[in-house]
Amino acid sequence: MDLSEAILLAIIQGITEWLPISSSGHLALIQNILGIDAPIAFDILLHIGTLLAVFIYFWKELLEIAKAIFFLKWNSEEFKLAVFIGVASIPTAVIGLVFRKFFETIFHNILYLGIAFLITGVILYLTKNVKKNDQKLDNKKALLIGIAQGIAVAPGISRSGSTIGAGLLLGLNRRKAATFSFLMSIPAIIGAFMLDARSVILDIDPVNGFVGILISGVVGYLTIKYLMKIIEDKKFYLFAYYCWLVGALSIIYALSFL
Repeated sequence: MDLSEAILLAIIQGITEWLPISSSGHLALIQNILGIDAPIAFDILLHIGTLLAVFIYFWKELLEIAKAIFFLKWNSEEFKLAVFIGVASIPTAVIGLVFRKFFETIFHNILYLGIAFLITGVILYLTKNVKKNDQKLDNKKALLIGIAQGIAVAPGISRSGSTIGAGLLLGLNRRKAATFSFLMSIPAIIGAFMLDARSVILDIDPVNGFVGILISGVVGYLTIKYLMKIIEDKKFYLFAYYCWLVGALSIIYALSFL
């Protein structure tokens, strides 16, 4: 993988990680179609870049959560949010660890990726007519959203699409559903990085790694700002049409080589 390929993948990661269209699915498609030989560790490294965008965009919320935990403010909304993030992380970790090898094997299966994109489109479209958005987040809802995040470890299933979609379908306020989705990504991405930290250090060219983190972070930050506006404008479901288009084209492409 040369520097130009690293830059291309970083831009794609920055755009698709937070938009509900599956960054892993797009990275897999681009790598398979263009023949880019990028290790899984580089994919994980790019996620660190987009994770930095979350820290920057939500720094006030994260600071309040840190204060609530440090000063043991048990009854504060911030402390409860930290607990809900922990609850959501449990099913994510279990599903990710149990099915990790399987998800890695299907990374290069374009036919599967196409089907996964179609599924993501269905999830997004189901949010179109959501009316009820006054429900409070609780442990049960957090657990269900965590399951959605665990399933989205599969390439082609959007993490943000699944988690925000689940939050909306469970009746959460649009901004709160999106914020929870972004914040709960933090332990998930850090956990994935820790599992492959050794290969990230040994297998990734330092220049490619630095450029990848920088570009994916900057693009990711801009994408978060754009998506938050889309969600509040109630246009989240429109990404379903894009996922269906990419899914259909992927399936046609895959079948043409059988």
